[in-house]
Amino acid sequence: MSKPYEVVVLGGGIGGYTAAIRAAQLGKTVALVEKEKLGGTCLHRGCIPTKAMLRSAEVYAEFREAAEFGIEAEGFQINMGKVQERKNRIVEQLHKGVQFLMKKNKIDVYSGMGRLIGPSIFSPRAGSVAVELAGGETETLVPEHLILATGSRPRSLPGLVPDGKRILTSDEALELQEVPKSVIIIGGGVIGSEFASLLSDMGSEVTIVEFADRLLPMEDKDVSVELARRFKKDGVKVLTGARVLPESVQADGEGVKLSAEQASGIAELSAELAIVAVGRVANTEGIGLENTDIVVDRGFIRTNEYMQTAENHIYAVGDVNGRMQLAHAAAHQAIAAVERIAGMEAHPFRVEEVPRAVYTRLQVASLGLTEQEAKDAGRTIKVGKFPFKALGKALVQGETAGFVKVVTDAATNDLLGVHMVGGHVTELIGEASLASFLNATAWEAGQAIHPHPTLSEALAEAMLAVDGNAINM
Repeated sequence: MSKPYEVVVLGGGIGGYTAAIRAAQLGKTVALVEKEKLGGTCLHRGCIPTKAMLRSAEVYAEFREAAEFGIEAEGFQINMGKVQERKNRIVEQLHKGVQFLMKKNKIDVYSGMGRLIGPSIFSPRAGSVAVELAGGETETLVPEHLILATGSRPRSLPGLVPDGKRILTSDEALELQEVPKSVIIIGGGVIGSEFASLLSDMGSEVTIVEFADRLLPMEDKDVSVELARRFKKDGVKVLTGARVLPESVQADGEGVKLSAEQASGIAELSAELAIVAVGRVANTEGIGLENTDIVVDRGFIRTNEYMQTAENHIYAVGDVNGRMQLAHAAAHQAIAAVERIAGMEAHPFRVEEVPRAVYTRLQVASLGLTEQEAKDAGRTIKVGKFPFKALGKALVQGETAGFVKVVTDAATNDLLGVHMVGGHVTELIGEASLASFLNATAWEAGQAIHPHPTLSEALAEAMLAVDGNAINM
């Protein structure tokens, strides 16, 4: 049996359900296929559960520091069962919200595994979707346009194949029922750094092993240095320029042992658990891409700036296209793809316009080019920098580490990059994103009136500092 739709979406994560909703808003008949739960990785195994647990860890850490605020607290402890209950409540509430949005927008949801089929009796071109439903039946969906949003999964390394007991993926780490006494985190990128912060704040002895020469290698170097300084203060051991020797990995009932090779020698490490956080792999296997002319490049589906594949009626959004593995990037791509399908003047996806956020307790937020990237691109730049320790609200909050850094083009005054590290800076990057989107100069963003006392004043001061006009420094 076949059923025609104007738009079919394969995958119900944030990219998929955003595409489905936007298509329905534009009057399209829409079907969405999801083999597990609506919401995908972000809702069930990524953004939301990690941030819920990070918040619990932050509250616990603040209790330990309460005396600095004149508050005497005793007898407090972490109850991981309650932490997990709270996390699961939040996830389930949002899951119900996504289900409601599907009904509200009259989107047909098919629960099952979807696979692309080539030209057939159902359609003269590739891209129809055969859905294996729970009861064993198969439904064939015939779309005018197809959007692939199949997401990604954790990557593993030789010798560090997760076993769910001693060697964990980030998915499995989210289900911890007890705080481990010690943990080795393989990877010092976003996921590894967030878990390091979370578990350190909860009382674990944490060691990070990062292959690159610094933490968060995709971020501005000054930011990486500041985060490493904070980790050191918090007792997190960081090994950079380090490679895990696969043959050294041993996991048993007692824990995990491994060797990490650095230029200075071999470090022998042992811990109760190891978490592998070395990136994510696109889910391109088993979905029938071989039945199409879609090009897979280094494991990701190749698309243009409107998310169109080599099959003009098929689009790919989110982690599966490898352009930027962030939830809000996936949502933006989804809207661009649907509006392109609808014949609208869609806003193309540009990596430099996507804000980035890392939810370590000393948070990181950024947009655009780093200072080094701007130099490597041949730009003549001006840089403004303002420290949070010079800000009244930071002193009040009790978190004065970090700074805001602004990189501009010296000839045009265009904003090239904004980089922040400090308390709650993920709440500030949206203003920088808007300034960039509206093509504001640093002077214009700095001249906007910012309320006092707020952390947002640091962004204004850094913008003014580009031309040496910061007031409070």
